[in-house]
Amino acid sequence: MSEHHPSDDKDLPLRDDIRLLGRVLGDTVRAQEGEAVFDLVETIRQCSIRFRRHEDHAARRELEATLDSLSRDQTIDVVRAFSYFSHLSNIAEDQHHIRRSRAHQIAGSAPKEGSLAHALERAFEAGMGSGELAAFFDTAQVTPVLTAHPTEVQRKSILNCQMVIARLLDERDRMQLTPEEREANDEALRRAVLTLWQTRMLRTEKLSVMDEVSNGLSYFDYSFLHELPRLYANLEDRLASCDRSWGALELPSFMQVGSWIGGDRDGNPFVTAEILEKALATQAEKALTFYMDEVHTLGSQLSVAQGLVSASDALLRLAAASPDGSPHRSDEPYRRALTGVYARLAATYLQLLDHQPPRHAVAPAAPYAGPAELAEELEVIHRSLTANGLGALARGRLRHLRRAVGVFGFHLAPIDLRQNSDVHERVVAELIKAIDPARDYLAQDEAGRVEMLLEELASPRLLASPWLEYSEESRGELAIFRAARAAHLRYGKAAVPNCIISKTDDVSDILEVAVLAKEAGLLRPAEGVLDVNIIPLFETIGDLQNAAGVMDRLFSLPAYKALLESRRMEQEVMLGYSDSNKDGGFLTSGWELYKAEIGLVGAFAGHGVRLRLFHGRGGSVGRGGGPSYQAILAQPGGAVQGQIRLTEQGEVIASKYANPEVARRNLEVLAAATLEATLFAPREPAPRPEYLEAMDELSAAAFAAYRNLVYETDGFERYFWESTVISEIAALNIGSRPASRKKSTAIEDLRAIPWVFSWAQCRIMLPGWYGFGSAVEAYLAKHGEAGMARLKAMHKEWSFFATLLSNMDMVLAKSDIAIASRYADLVKDTALRQAIFPRIEAEHARTVGMLLQISGQAALLDANPLLKRSIHNRFPYLDPLNHVQVELLHRYRDGHQDERVRRGIHLSINGIAAGLRNSG
Repeated sequence: MSEHHPSDDKDLPLRDDIRLLGRVLGDTVRAQEGEAVFDLVETIRQCSIRFRRHEDHAARRELEATLDSLSRDQTIDVVRAFSYFSHLSNIAEDQHHIRRSRAHQIAGSAPKEGSLAHALERAFEAGMGSGELAAFFDTAQVTPVLTAHPTEVQRKSILNCQMVIARLLDERDRMQLTPEEREANDEALRRAVLTLWQTRMLRTEKLSVMDEVSNGLSYFDYSFLHELPRLYANLEDRLASCDRSWGALELPSFMQVGSWIGGDRDGNPFVTAEILEKALATQAEKALTFYMDEVHTLGSQLSVAQGLVSASDALLRLAAASPDGSPHRSDEPYRRALTGVYARLAATYLQLLDHQPPRHAVAPAAPYAGPAELAEELEVIHRSLTANGLGALARGRLRHLRRAVGVFGFHLAPIDLRQNSDVHERVVAELIKAIDPARDYLAQDEAGRVEMLLEELASPRLLASPWLEYSEESRGELAIFRAARAAHLRYGKAAVPNCIISKTDDVSDILEVAVLAKEAGLLRPAEGVLDVNIIPLFETIGDLQNAAGVMDRLFSLPAYKALLESRRMEQEVMLGYSDSNKDGGFLTSGWELYKAEIGLVGAFAGHGVRLRLFHGRGGSVGRGGGPSYQAILAQPGGAVQGQIRLTEQGEVIASKYANPEVARRNLEVLAAATLEATLFAPREPAPRPEYLEAMDELSAAAFAAYRNLVYETDGFERYFWESTVISEIAALNIGSRPASRKKSTAIEDLRAIPWVFSWAQCRIMLPGWYGFGSAVEAYLAKHGEAGMARLKAMHKEWSFFATLLSNMDMVLAKSDIAIASRYADLVKDTALRQAIFPRIEAEHARTVGMLLQISGQAALLDANPLLKRSIHNRFPYLDPLNHVQVELLHRYRDGHQDERVRRGIHLSINGIAAGLRNSG
């Protein structure tokens, strides 16, 4: 299972790794499944390569005949083989990116775009001094937020196997191995691939929310706990090397990792107050265990004796307060101090989690009141080492531990609460009516609702009474707000800092959450204190268009403006990429998001409020995905303001953060882009007026084309359900949340994630491009050659438009209309199929043609040869999976619904998702 084709010499190690992994996989298949299965897989692979590389149609016919004749058992073997090859190719590509990055650094080349080194170099070249940079970092906030993903198909066990393989490849790359070491590595690699082959790819049971919590926390073990402190250390050292005035300055902890897992209730009935409490406890246990392990190791390392080196008075007091009475350590104050720190951590663990830690302390001690106390004691150790000629010892593990405490606290990751505005509306209405049946909140217009809510916020009394009965929904919502308040008291306010309101469409939606926060003590009007950020999420096209107006009206309310004073006059707004795309299509979604940001920048500036945007981006382009660096830099001027949060979802989390080096690179990209977008943003948020006019025209035409197909074409809903794997995705054990918000097949009710994932599986990728070709065609019909000249200028001069087209370029390169046509054949109604698929096919051709014309490329991805080669290499391994998936869907829907057919479909979904990498 290997191949060779000419390419850039820089890719030779990548090809070598792919050949190696393919050969090991092939040997594993032969040994485990027999020569016949190996020969079958090889025949399919070679036919697919011949067709893809040389457009050999005889090879295609042979491929189709072979695949159509597979028995059910053979189908499973073939799907597994090609799926695992996709996974192994991902590992090889990630390793190659690490290899190239290291080679770049070793060669001492200029810093790469997207690195913090490059961003700082730009700043210093622009004449910015330490004062301007310090001001940026003092108020900066950069937060990727992990979310549970209803189409994340990869099991943690599979990911663990892959990480072993990645580590072994890395070992071969970095070390000059002796023949004996090389043989040991080869054998370990064979064992790892064998383990992968014999590890079940699919889950047998549906994930629970706590399973999702556990999966999310694994990335802290893999990367975040270690790599975030390293990122800070490297950044501080680079700043000091560039400008001596920085000296030993330590940056604020401006970057952290957030989570929705355990707090996102929107459409997920399984997220309850009890689950939130368990998620918080699990996170606290992870953080405290990490600190105790690090302190224990530090204690074994800091063996310096008092007779040989001095210690500060504060350090000696810390050592004297330690419960460590061993005479063997009486002259080792740093060790005794750390033993005391460990004892206090162990006591904190017991106090917060109600059980003893795995490794007991030498004696009881007082728990820490909060992470600040722990940080203080570690600071004492740091200062003593630094002041007494042991600064080198302070710069290693201790430095990273101190930073970890600053970033992760006792809560590890802030958990956001999220719920739909409709739920808040019903709960508030019930609470009001329960104490005064004459007050019908739901019967009020918007002005009436706002008036009633402001009355409640001004009143000292609470609405909820322990003597009244409420619906299950209201009890659940009140419970989760109270659990958030309890978490603040237990772990600190950073544990649950945000309440996000899905489907926000007016001011009352925001004030309803303020009222519920007041019920739980998270808002205390008499003190003028609001303990959480209340964050509206604008999702649909209409909501995005109204966003600036809603916020303007909200800030015009003195009562709300007063609450913002306790939040440093900062307000966060979340923008939904997924639902706006499903609502209005790719082009209109992108444009309305951009315009919403321009409007928000103006509205916030008018009221003297600082804007923080939270971008609800998915992995796929159809859900706002694409390279983060370009996406952040493409924001309108004034939209970033040193602060940004964005969601990280599904298979994107694994691809970005499972490998420690890749994780650090991706975290760096977010920080660098935020710095550059803030310091080098254009003064005006909007580009040239003629560009705005052109985008308005394009968006209107694209919106009409998209809505006409998806929402106005008779039978499209049925076409979608029959021509994609949406039904089978809904049956997979891949998430705790249902695929639809309601029990219906309506596209309006379908979650955006499975909507996009389904189109990716059948290689159409429709949400990432549909409507663009028609829009440009209409624009050129009106404006002629001058119109094309303007579009080319927009592509060249305007980063927003260039990024839009770049993302569409990638999606179109991953699509395949010939394969998509085979999925269209799944539609039973011939007339329906012939009414819809040719429209999709024609729009695809139009879009590709217009994209190439505007970008000046001869073929898709000419501007990104690395990605082009990657996709080119993957297609021969994806094509058989798509072909088999279609054949299995035919069998399954024709009544052959035994377990092997169903399993084959689910395995193919996993393999195709792995091959596409950002499909959901």
